[in-house]
Formats: sequence, C-alpha cells, structure tokens
Amino acid sequence: MKLPTADFLHRLADAADRETIARFRRKPETSTKPKEGYRFDPVTEADREAELAMRALISAEFPDHSIVGEEYGITGTGACQWVLDPIDGTRPYLLGIPVWGTLIGFCEQGRATAGMMSQPITRERFWAHNGESWLKTDNATARLRTSACAQLSDAVLHTNSPEGVRRNPDVRFDILDDTVKMTRYGGECYAFAMLAAGHIDICVEYSLQPYDIVPLIPLIEAAGGVVTTFDGSRPENGGRIIASANKDLHATAISVLMHGR
Repeated sequence: MKLPTADFLHRLADAADRETIARFRRKPETSTKPKEGYRFDPVTEADREAELAMRALISAEFPDHSIVGEEYGITGTGACQWVLDPIDGTRPYLLGIPVWGTLIGFCEQGRATAGMMSQPITRERFWAHNGESWLKTDNATARLRTSACAQLSDAVLHTNSPEGVRRNPDVRFDILDDTVKMTRYGGECYAFAMLAAGHIDICVEYSLQPYDIVPLIPLIEAAGGVVTTFDGSRPENGGRIIASANKDLHATAISVLMHGR
C-alpha cells in the first residue's frame, strides 16, 4: 500500500497556501451555507480553490485513495482516506486575523495517522508523520511536546466561542472554567496546534466535523497529548471533542465537564 510522505503533506500545504494567501485581506467572494444555530456560516472562493488544488494533487499521486473535504464532500472509497479543511476558521480569515489554518489529515482504516496544520501568514507548519510531531518556522524546525501540566488549577483552557457553552448547558464548562488558571477564546485550529506545542493545556469543542479534528489528532497524540470525545471514545467522527496535554489532566477535565467534579 502506497502511503504519503511528510514531503507530500508539505506539497499539499504549498498548493493550498498559494490560494489562501492570494485572497487574504482582499475581501474574497463569499457566500453562506446552512448550519444549525448560525445565521452566517461563510465559505469563500479561497476555501473552494484551496480544496480543489489539494484534491488534484492527491488524485494524481494516490488515485485509489478516498477524499473527504469540507467544500466538496466525499469521493472514492477504500482503507486510505484524506480529510481536508481548506480554511479552518473562515470567519477570522474574512476578518484578516491569522488564527485560521489549512488542515490536511490522513486516515488508515478509519484512524488518523498523519496530519498537517499550515498557517501561511505566520509562516508556520505544524505536522505529524511516523509518530512524531513537528513545527517548522522560518528560523527552525523542532519537535513538539505537550505540557506536563498535572493540575486543573495550573491549566490554560481554550474553547473557540462562548456560543458553544450556552448551547450545551448539560456540560459543566462553567465549573471547569472556574477551576482552571485561565480560559481563552477564538483560537480556531491554531489553539489545538498550541496545545501540541505546550502553550495550551485543554481544548474543548462541542460540534466538530471530522475535517475539523482528524488532521489535528496525530499532531496532538504524537506530541504526547490525548484527544477523545467527551465520553472517552475515538474522535475521528467529530462531535463533542476534548484534547488535553496528558492522560491524567484529560481524565480530570472530562470528569468535571460531564459530572461537575
């Protein structure tokens, strides 16, 4: 079975970057698509063109692989599947804030084994391949490790928007928020990358699609972190997702979220 190399992940990111950079802060053509609970769920020309560019490369190199993308759905079948989100964080993309990223994931038999988050404005690439997580900047390439934070009282917590908190009153985010050292919002996929890099300790999200999380799973796991659903299941299908710096912190955070203690 032919599998992708890390170099191929970078080739995909290069192709997407060309499309996203060219339209960033230039008010790209934008429309909205239906999403329960949201008045406006934007999709731009940059989203569409970046996904098409990545799909073309994958189809040429791996014609027997399936592809799932946010903008164009699923094509193909088989044990190997690519999972693409051309712009995770389209809202901040439209606002000119560089916390968005291109997400590229790869699954074997339904399990995420490789992934990439490219942020071309800050010129950072976060990726996982062969069980290792890496960050490349203009100045260096370095292995990623999650933090050793063991206590909720020392932890930095992130969730993307207060809207999710309000819409999920059965989840005791309020208690978790009161317990941790600090809670921040609005980091999109960049927050998960910062968890892999050891700067954030817990990420909580309430309604992720597979393309929102699959590319980030290997990045976090290979850096020493844990990613599951709120009930502790594998996260590849999305839904309610929690990522933590380590197993002990993860177990404690889930207990608070689900049981208030």
